[in-house]
This record gives sequence, structure tokens and C-alpha cells, in this order.
Amino acid sequence: MNYSYSMKVKQIVAILAILTMVAVCVLPVAAEEDGEKITDEATLYYNSAQLLIADQQYERALELFNKVLASNTTLLGMGDGLMYTYKDRVALLTDLGRYDEAIAAADEGIAAYPKEPGLWNNKGWAYYQMGRYSEAAAAYDKAVTLDPEYLKGWINKGDALMKAGREGEAAGAYNKALELDPGNTDATTGLAEAQKSAASMNLVYAAIAAIIAGLVIWYVKFRKPSDEKSAGREKK
Repeated sequence: MNYSYSMKVKQIVAILAILTMVAVCVLPVAAEEDGEKITDEATLYYNSAQLLIADQQYERALELFNKVLASNTTLLGMGDGLMYTYKDRVALLTDLGRYDEAIAAADEGIAAYPKEPGLWNNKGWAYYQMGRYSEAAAAYDKAVTLDPEYLKGWINKGDALMKAGREGEAAGAYNKALELDPGNTDATTGLAEAQKSAASMNLVYAAIAAIIAGLVIWYVKFRKPSDEKSAGREKK
């Protein structure tokens, strides 16, 4: 009985020792991981900014995105958080009417993520809001070059080209969007407007050509003989 009791005590002590070792080894790791989540300022600022955007508090969200970029972004950059910080910052500046800052922010983001089509798209939107439609179209073109299946990029490119008076190219962009999404109403509407505008411009060009042709005929028929008579009198 004593031997059995002694063995049980030893077993219990051994188990307690093992549990103590596990607690000593594991708990600090968990605390360290929790500490990273709590003390990583960039991540906290980013998450708070997203909540403010959802609440339409854009100025405050922008302030937090600026704090994100002023912080250590190593952990945030391991995922998509840093990239979305750049994208959302450009969008916020554009929505707030701070277009020059939006373009500068887009360039900053593109320097960090040159192959991210969303950054080029947001840069295009800033240009579009400024009325710089050809530059907007160029930015959108870069976006769809990076991602040929970027539906919104094709539609935005078509819209910018329409504003730039380049209806034929706009129709091509809308057609590409419809290849990706045949039922897209924005692309369908845009294509119809582009074709209508192109047809109207063709009528204008035809009218101009007819006027020019009429002027040439009038000049040849009525002005040239008079010039010849005048030249003949000068010879006498």
C-alpha cells in the first residue's frame, strides 16, 4: 500500500512538473503574440480608419491613414493592409476635393505597389474629377493593362475617353467591359452613348466636308475666270 501510494505521489508530482513547464513555455509566447496585436500602431490605426470610413467620417479616417504611414508598417505590409491604406487614402483625398494631394498620394502608393491596378484606377479617378480626361484615360489604361479583367477599369476608361471626345476609343473600352460582363448596364449605356456621339460627329464631319467641297467648286467655277481676265489686262 505504501509503495503504491508513493508511486501515485511521484506520478502526480511529475504531471504537475510537466504542466508547469508547459505553462512557462507557452504563456509568454501567447502574451507576446497578443502584445503584437495590441501594440502594433499601424494595424490599430488602419482598423480604426476603416471603421471611420464606414461611418462616413472621412477627414478623421484620412488622419489615421496618415498615422499608419508614419508608423512602422512592417506587420501591416505582410498582408494587404498597407496597399489598401494607399488606395483608400487616394480615394479619400479625391472625395474631399484635394485632387493634387490625391495625385501625389497615388504616385506614392504606385512607387510601393507599381503593379496594383487599383492604385492606377484611383489616380485616374482623381484626374477625372479635375477634368483632365486624357490623363485619366491614360491612368485607367495602365490599370487594365496590369489586369485585363478589371471590369471597372474598362468602364472608367470608356467614361474618360468619352469626356475627352474620343468616342471611337471609348466604344472599344465599353465593348471590352461587355466581353467581361455582357449584362453590365454601365457598359451598355456607355457604349450606346459612344456610338450615338460617334454617329453625330460623323454627320458633322460629312457636313464640313460638303461645305469645303462646295467652296472649292465655287472658287473654281466663279473666281478663276475673273482672275484670268485680270491677268490678261495686266499683260496689255
